[in-house]
Amino acid sequence: MSLQAPLRPGTTATGSIRSVDADRNAGGRAAGRRGGRSNWPVTILLVVCTLSVLVPLYVTVAMAFKTTGQAVDGNAFSLPAPFSVDGFVQAWELTDFPRAFGVSVLVAAITVAGTILLASFTAYAIARNWDRRLFRWSFFYLLAAMFLPFPVLALSQVKLTGLAGLDNPFGVAILHVMFQLSFSVLLFTAFLRSIPAELEESARIDGASTGQVFWRLVFPLLAPMSATVGIFAFLASWNDFVMPSLITSDPALQTLPVLQQMFQTQFSNNYNVSFASYLMAMAPAIIVYLVTQRWVMAGVTQGAIK
Repeated sequence: MSLQAPLRPGTTATGSIRSVDADRNAGGRAAGRRGGRSNWPVTILLVVCTLSVLVPLYVTVAMAFKTTGQAVDGNAFSLPAPFSVDGFVQAWELTDFPRAFGVSVLVAAITVAGTILLASFTAYAIARNWDRRLFRWSFFYLLAAMFLPFPVLALSQVKLTGLAGLDNPFGVAILHVMFQLSFSVLLFTAFLRSIPAELEESARIDGASTGQVFWRLVFPLLAPMSATVGIFAFLASWNDFVMPSLITSDPALQTLPVLQQMFQTQFSNNYNVSFASYLMAMAPAIIVYLVTQRWVMAGVTQGAIK
């Protein structure tokens, strides 16, 4: 018994198949047109947001490569003609850029390493002991700490670091780690819940201790989220102005953002020098983000989906 539908008069089997394929293709094109409609309000909003970032960045780059005469002609959007690096040379010498750059790199490196290690330790303990009340409440306590920004606690932190002898870049790095810990633990905890506990149980059966399980099994699996946490910690540390300005007592040990503010009065008429200094300060953060942005999106998306 055949279940094949009868052909219409005057058609063949091949013609019927082609007709069905044509109908399917037409439906697919119609669905594609419906699904491909542009959302103009959202598109315009994204374009405006993009221009709000790109236009100041263009002005900064253009002004940095101008001469002093070109920088004060009142046309910030004009291209430098000719290109000049005198602003970079003066900013390098005026702000003692190598020393300030080294201090910023030291603070950022300690912040990144400390945040990744402490946050991964804490998140591992919380994720694997979630059924215990102490660990659950510790997690909620860390989440509540996210709502306490540094300016609210500035006075107490300044007094404590001064009494402990940490009114220097090392004290700034320690505070950066502490204030990055809550958000980083949240990311690590969400990611750790996606790692099957059976992997750790099999390692323990083979005689591995808790430390060996973490360092040899769990921590390598945290690489995507470690990259994400490290990037967020680097950007927050590198761009911070308030904390170093309040904590560090020696002006010679200030980071780049604070040092630029200290020399702001000397940049009052030398716009090319000031913009060159700003560009040198933010260039490392821009480069790091452009190189590692795929890890940021991959780590956050992977942890969120799992």
